[in-house]
Amino acid sequence: MPKAIIDCDLRFVAVNQAYERATMLSREALIGRYFFDVLPSSGEARQRVHNSLREVIATGAADTIALVAYEMQLPPERGGGTEMRYWSARHAPIVDAAGNVEFVLLSPNDVTEIATARLQTATLESDTTAMTLWQNAETVEAAYQQTMAKNEEFRRLFSQAPGMIAVFEGAELRPTFASDSFMRFIGGTQLAEKPLLEWLPELRDQPFIAMLHDAMERGESVSRESMKIRLHHPGSPYEAVSLVDFFCNPVRDSDGEIYGVIAQGIDRTEALRAAHHQRTLMDELNHRVKNTLATIQSMARQTFREPVDLDAARYAFEARIMALSRVHNILADRRWEAVPLTALFRHVNQGIDPGRLVLDGGDVMLSPKTGVALAIVIHELFANARLHGALTRADGKIEVSWRHVDDRLVLQWRETSGDGGDGEELRPGFGIRILRSIVSGELGGMVSIELSEGNLICSLDVDTSEVGEIAL
Repeated sequence: MPKAIIDCDLRFVAVNQAYERATMLSREALIGRYFFDVLPSSGEARQRVHNSLREVIATGAADTIALVAYEMQLPPERGGGTEMRYWSARHAPIVDAAGNVEFVLLSPNDVTEIATARLQTATLESDTTAMTLWQNAETVEAAYQQTMAKNEEFRRLFSQAPGMIAVFEGAELRPTFASDSFMRFIGGTQLAEKPLLEWLPELRDQPFIAMLHDAMERGESVSRESMKIRLHHPGSPYEAVSLVDFFCNPVRDSDGEIYGVIAQGIDRTEALRAAHHQRTLMDELNHRVKNTLATIQSMARQTFREPVDLDAARYAFEARIMALSRVHNILADRRWEAVPLTALFRHVNQGIDPGRLVLDGGDVMLSPKTGVALAIVIHELFANARLHGALTRADGKIEVSWRHVDDRLVLQWRETSGDGGDGEELRPGFGIRILRSIVSGELGGMVSIELSEGNLICSLDVDTSEVGEIAL
C-alpha cells in the first residue's frame, strides 16, 4: 500500500517504495519537495487534493477523497508525457505531544483499472467487490460535487467583491485564494500556488510582507493606512506605486491554532491623488488671488499717483482691470497651465486694423505668472500707441518681433508714423511708468525706449524661467 508523509507546508518528509512505484518517482525526487511541484496536476483535481490536505491540517480530522482523476507525469523510460490515473485517497493527521497537527499521512490507492472497467459493463458486473467499491465511490463523489458547487458559488461571490481579498497560508505565505480585484491590482491573471515572494519577488523588504507576518505572530488584527506598494506589472517598463489601506486578520483552525492570514485591501491611490491635487489647486488659487490683488494695488497706485485728469485716470484704471480680466479668461480656458504669447496680442488689439500690426516670432508658452505680467505690459504699449503713438496717425503702424533664448524673452515693439505725420515726435505716455515697474519688478527684466521723429522703439528683455512645457 503506497504511503507518504508530508509536513504542514505540504513538503514530503517520508515515502515508502510502494509510493515511489505509484508515483513513478524516486525517494530522492520527492523528499523535501512541495507536493504540487512534483505532482503538478491542474484544474479541479489539484484543487480537490489541495483542499483535502489543508482541511486535515486545519481541523486535525482525517479526510477521504473517494475518487479523483489525477494527471501523472510519465518518466522518459515510459515514453514521457502524461497519463490520466484514477485514485481514491485517505489523508490522516499525525499530531505532536500537544495534539497539534505536525504531519499528514497520505494513503493513495490507484483505482484506474476499476474506473476503466466501469465502462465495460459485463466485466464489472461479474466483479461484485469492484461494483460495490465503484458505487460507493460514486455516492461519495456525488455528495462531494454538491458540496463543491456550494463552495464554488461562495468563492465566486468573494472573487467579485469590490475590495481586495487574499488568503495566505503557512510561514511561506502560499496564496490559496485571491479575489478578482486583488489579481487586477497585482497585474496577474491567475493565482500562483507558490510562496508569495516567489510569485511577487518585488514585495521583498516592503511593509506588506512584514504586516502579514505580524498578524500571524501576534494573533490579532493589524491594519495600515495608505501603505505604499510598489509593483512591476507585465508589459510595463515602469514601477507602479499604489497607496492601499490594508486590514489583516489571522486565520485559525478548529483548535484555535493560526495557520494563515487573510488580507483585505482598498486601493486609495486615485482618491489620495485627487485630494492632493485639490489641495494643490486651492493653495495655487490662494497664491494667484494674492498676486492678482497685489497687481491691482500696484496699478491703482501708479494710476492715481498725482493724476492730472481724474476722469482719464479712472478710465485708464478700468482699462487695465479689463486687460487683467482678459488674460485671466485665457488662462482659465487653458486650466491655468500655460498661455501662448500670441494669444496676449490677439486679445488686446480689438479695433485695430490687422494691416497696421505685424507680429514676427515663434509662439512661446508662458507660465501663468509671466503671462499675466506680460499681458499688462502689452496693454500699456497698445494704450500708449492709441493715446500718444502710432495709432493716433492714419498711416501709423506697429511691428512686434521677439525671440526666446535660454529662458529669456527678448521683444522689440516698434511704432512708425509713416509719411503723413504732422511732424510731432511720438512720445511715451503715463502708462510707461507702469510698464517699467512690471518689467523690472515682476519679470526680472530690463526695458529701454528710444524716441525719434515719427518712431518709438521699446525693447524688453525678461525672464521666462517659468515657461510651461504644455503643448499647444
